[in-house]
Amino acid sequence: MAQNVQMQYIRVNDIGDPLFRQIHDLLKKVFPPEEVLAFELWEEPLRDPGIRVFAAVLDGEVVGVTEYRYYSDWEVAMTDFTIIGREGLGIGPFLVKQREADLLALAGKEGKRLKGMFAEIYNPMLVGELSFGGVWPMNPFVRREVLSHLGYRRLDFPYVHPSWENDGEAVGELDLSYLAYEDGVEEVPASLVADFLTRYYAVLDQKPQAWLEMVEGLRARGNTGIPLLPL
Repeated sequence: MAQNVQMQYIRVNDIGDPLFRQIHDLLKKVFPPEEVLAFELWEEPLRDPGIRVFAAVLDGEVVGVTEYRYYSDWEVAMTDFTIIGREGLGIGPFLVKQREADLLALAGKEGKRLKGMFAEIYNPMLVGELSFGGVWPMNPFVRREVLSHLGYRRLDFPYVHPSWENDGEAVGELDLSYLAYEDGVEEVPASLVADFLTRYYAVLDQKPQAWLEMVEGLRARGNTGIPLLPL
């Protein structure tokens, strides 16, 4: 647990933890239904040692959340989401700093590096009226600009993902992006992207045909690099 003034960075790994109810309520407030896994379905993921869910807690209230994971065999991470629940508290920088420190420590313990980090980023030109609960830092235009400043770039291919409602529907309106921790990286092997997406979405039984075809297309490209373009 790390601390910044009164804000605490607390890992949550049990749906019975009172903090998780606050986390899930915050998820439902800022994300559309197809992006939110049902409360009871979180039991197994939270117990997975590879999935790390941390809350920014201020005076007992969850004011921010981040979920991420590290794949030691590929030496890359995935930022599942970052939520800012209130403005004016510095929650975003706090979560980014603590997450990076945790990932670097986790990789170091395994004698590995952190080469890069994937993230799905909403395309504000496609999102339309998605307001993210009216919290300004969660606005898709703001989020995309912030992530661009952090160094994320979009992978240059048409992207869809399976709905987290596990109904077999394809969800668009997003780009898959990548933050390189190594200098000079301008592309990511298509095979790595395909392997990553296959493992990441293995928890969902119902995969849309559009997603299956997308992954098959990536595999067909082998180790050909997918260019990284500005957000």
